[in-house]
Amino acid sequence: MKNLHISKFFCNFARFFDSMEENGLIFRCFASGSSGNCYYLGTRHRGILIDAGISARQIQKCLREMGLDFQNIMGVLVTHDHADHIRAVGTLGERVHLPIYTTAEIHEGIDRNYGVREKLRTSRRYFERGVEWELFGMRINTFHIEHDSTDCLGYCIDFLNQRFVLMTDCGSVNEEMEAYIRTANHLVIEANHDEHMLLNGPYPTYLKERILSPRGHQSNDVCGELLERNWHPDLRNVWLCHLSLENNDPEVAYHTVASYLEEIEIIPGQDIFLKALERTTPSPVYSLNDKMIVETLDR
Repeated sequence: MKNLHISKFFCNFARFFDSMEENGLIFRCFASGSSGNCYYLGTRHRGILIDAGISARQIQKCLREMGLDFQNIMGVLVTHDHADHIRAVGTLGERVHLPIYTTAEIHEGIDRNYGVREKLRTSRRYFERGVEWELFGMRINTFHIEHDSTDCLGYCIDFLNQRFVLMTDCGSVNEEMEAYIRTANHLVIEANHDEHMLLNGPYPTYLKERILSPRGHQSNDVCGELLERNWHPDLRNVWLCHLSLENNDPEVAYHTVASYLEEIEIIPGQDIFLKALERTTPSPVYSLNDKMIVETLDR
């Protein structure tokens, strides 16, 4: 009888850790930049996509590398209606039958976007910016980001006692952005361009002015200043997103942002994980827990 109790104990113990393994939070970037943006957040068995600005075929390939497929996706959350964030939403919504979640205003913008050939009908789902809602056990909050789209959302997602925040295409800083950085454990934040590279680069004047405008994109320096001003001990992992091909470089972005953190004696790799995401190459699969990332899961 004693051995039976011991056996049951170890079986329950094993099931507990299996459950923890299944439910642990993971993150992967499929693409990040003006050529397309798409991110996965969830467990090893199911999750969500944030944006779908690359082809459905590319998204499926990235999922299959993780042992997942479209049936493991609970929905697609859209940040705004520019083509590099919504290219595949029509296919995913109407052919794959994934629910596409965003505000009514952004859905209207998607309807008007000629880059979305398959228009959303049965798959569109609505929520109101600033009102908390829940999907797959995730508590989701959204906040305004200034950008020259119909509207633009930042996402704050609470799941398994972790807070994941994503803010991209940030024309100018607002109080909500700063407040969410101060509560995030894991942060994806735009570092679009190096201002010197942009001003001296090949873009025409009108495009340079658009990027530098209050409704354009966030520079490496502004990103670094934001993190320096709002860093807190529970902010463990930061990914720099939406880097420009012509006006930035992953090493330039990393070292610029790192220099601001070092000003307050926060050392990347020691006090915080900092990574500049590649534009078209999928990232490793990151396991998010209560510690700074020190290694990655297999793809």
